Amino acid sequence: MRVCLLTDKPDHPLLAAASSALIEAEHQVSFLNPDTGTGSPSELVTPDDLADVYLLKAHSARALELARFLEAHGARVVNSAAATELCQDRSRIAAVAEGAGLPMPRTRTLDTLSEALTGAERSQNGFPLMVKSRHNRRADLVARVDGPAGLRDLAAKWPDEPVVIQEFAANSGWDHKLWVIAGEVFAGVRPAPVGAPPDGARSAPLVRDLPRAWTETALHAGEVFGLDVYGVDLLDREGAPVVVDVNAFPGIRGPKGAPAALAALALQRPRPAWRRAGSCSGSAGVAGLPAQAHPDAGGRSCRDAHGRHRR
Repeated sequence: MRVCLLTDKPDHPLLAAASSALIEAEHQVSFLNPDTGTGSPSELVTPDDLADVYLLKAHSARALELARFLEAHGARVVNSAAATELCQDRSRIAAVAEGAGLPMPRTRTLDTLSEALTGAERSQNGFPLMVKSRHNRRADLVARVDGPAGLRDLAAKWPDEPVVIQEFAANSGWDHKLWVIAGEVFAGVRPAPVGAPPDGARSAPLVRDLPRAWTETALHAGEVFGLDVYGVDLLDREGAPVVVDVNAFPGIRGPKGAPAALAALALQRPRPAWRRAGSCSGSAGVAGLPAQAHPDAGGRSCRDAHGRHRR
């Protein structure tokens, strides 16, 4: 097969390792930076000579334009341009999550951060809160605000920034990162940057034995947002998972097995649109963690890359 990675960082550890595995299996691998040149991104490819699959590890406007062009000409793009674009808009993420019943902090959207000052100076109600850039990008705004003074300071630095204002989620002090590749879940943990109890009061990180509800939440997010490769950031709020971010094709570093899972996903053939019959039982295993009893070996979930149950 011919696999093309759309990225400006071909040396990323995940991409490099997955590419090596594909090349060893005698598949062709190429890299294409969608931000190359100044003309239309479509000029970078020849419609009559497309790769079998394109892995979209780029989020720029030009990358999305190229992905849409490729899809229009019948190419398989992972993740799709629509799903990737959706995950760059935190306002849309919150709306979709709410409609699907995913546990997420209450969110409202403002055209500019300055609008948040209206009424805030007269009340301490609603603080603390989280302020985030509406559009997810490098070096965007993500901050906890504890009162009107902090909000004024932030608005002075980012006056015209479109933002989402989120309910503050008090948590155990750990940020659980769940990465999913074609239904296989990998987990990592780091200290939560905000919302943790006072220093020394953190409980042990909940990683070694993630409850079934946590992996199910991550898998459900992929179904809801139409993603094959993605990350879900979860906070532990009194034992229940709270989704605070969803990322299309994040920079997955560290988990063993992730490059092999990505290589396997690239080689998958498009599946039929109809839903397979049958059901499955048991908990989804988490790669790198103790596997729970499940009819599918290898720690994979009982859902295929398109969210359908596998027999």
